[in-house]
Amino acid sequence: MVDANHAATGTTVPFSGFEWLLAWRYLRARRREGFISIIAGFSFAGVMLGVATLIVVMSVMNGFRAELLNKIIGVNGHIFIAPIDTPLRDYAALSERIAGAPGIVRAVPMVEGQALASSPYNAGGVLVRGVREKDIAAIPFIAGTIREGALSGFDEKGGVAIGRRLAEQLSLRAGDSLTIVSPRGAATPFGTAPRIKSYPIVAIFEIGMSEFDASFVYMPLEEAQNYFNRDGDVSVIEVYIRDADKVDAARTAIDQVAERQIMMTDWRQRNRTFFSALEVERNVMFLILSLIVLVAALNIISGLIMLVKDKSADIAILRTIGATRGTIMRVFLVTGASIGIAGTLAGFLLGLLITLNVESIRAFLSSLSSTELFSAEIYFLSRLPAVIEPGEVATVVITAMLLSLAATLYPSWRAARLDPVEALRYG
Repeated sequence: MVDANHAATGTTVPFSGFEWLLAWRYLRARRREGFISIIAGFSFAGVMLGVATLIVVMSVMNGFRAELLNKIIGVNGHIFIAPIDTPLRDYAALSERIAGAPGIVRAVPMVEGQALASSPYNAGGVLVRGVREKDIAAIPFIAGTIREGALSGFDEKGGVAIGRRLAEQLSLRAGDSLTIVSPRGAATPFGTAPRIKSYPIVAIFEIGMSEFDASFVYMPLEEAQNYFNRDGDVSVIEVYIRDADKVDAARTAIDQVAERQIMMTDWRQRNRTFFSALEVERNVMFLILSLIVLVAALNIISGLIMLVKDKSADIAILRTIGATRGTIMRVFLVTGASIGIAGTLAGFLLGLLITLNVESIRAFLSSLSSTELFSAEIYFLSRLPAVIEPGEVATVVITAMLLSLAATLYPSWRAARLDPVEALRYG
C-alpha cells in the first residue's frame, strides 16, 4: 500500500532499493569512468589504513603505558615512607601496623644505596636494595620471574639476586660471585675508604623492563644494613596498596596507624612528568593520525564531485522522469558513504588483526631486516605490548564514519541542485 501510494505521487521511498541499486551502479568500474573508480579505490584504502593505523597506534601506546605503570608500581610500590627527626629503627612494628591498615597489601622495609657492581669482565652502576626474604618472595615481579637459582633461604645464604640484563652485561650466572663497591665505607685517618665485598649470586630474575633488569641488586636486609653502615634502621618503607588509584585514602589510613612522624610520597609524585609526557604524546598522535582519515575523506569529496559532473546528463534524465532532488541527493549520499563505511569497517578489522599479533609482527620484521625493532634499551620493555580499549576503538570508528558521511554532503547537495535543462543542453 505504501509503495503504491508513493508510485501514484511519482516519488520513491527514502533509501529504497532503486536508490541503492543506482548508487551501486555508480560505484562499479566501467571503462569510461575508470578514473573515478580509481579515486574511489584510493579513498577506500585511505580510510581503511587511517582507521587501522589509529587503532594500532593507540592500542600500542595504551599497552606501553599500562605495562610501564604495572611494572614500575609492581616493583617500586605505591607509597614511600621516609623518617622525620628519628631514624626508622622501629621499621618492623611500623610495617606490621601499616600492613594491617585498610586497603594495604603489604609494607616492605628497605635499605637502598648506590654502588658499583663488577666482575672480571665488566662493571656498571647499580641500585642495591636490602629486603627481607619474606618481602622479596611476596613481590611477584621478582619471585615470579626467577630465571636461574632460587630465593629459598635468601636471608641465610647471604647472597644477592640480580636482573638478567645485569648478569648478561657482567657475564655472570647463578653461583658466580659479584663484587659490590660502595664509596661510603669505613672511616679512616685518611678519610672514608671505599667498601668492597663479594657476594654469591643466588638468583637471577627478569622483570621485563630493561632499566630494572640492568640496575637492581637485591640482598638480605641485615647484610645491606651492615654494608651501608646503617645503625639498625632502614632508609624507606615501600607500601603496596590494592588499588593504585586510591592512593589518597591509603595515605590517610597510614597516617592513622603510623604513631610517629613520617614523610610520605606516592607513585604519582615520583612519576608525574613521565606519565604526563606519555599522555600528551598519546593525544598528539591521535590528532596527527586522524589527518589520514581526513585526507581520505577529502578524496571522497573529489571523487564524488567528478562523478556528479560525469553523470550530469543521467541526473537530468532522472529528474525529468520524476526523480526528486531528495532521491538524487540520497543516491550520491549512499555512493560516497558506502566508500567511507566500508573502508572504516575494513580498517577496524585490519587494526584489530594487527594489534592482536603486533608482537609476532615485530619479531618477524626484526628477523627479516636483521635489526632489533623497538630496542629494550630505548623503550624500556622487552616486548611490544598492546591493550585494546573498546571506548577508544569505538571513538575511532564513529569519527571515521562521521567524517566520511560529512564528506558526501556537499557533492550530494550539488547533484540535487543540478538544473535538468542546463545539464541536457550542455551535457
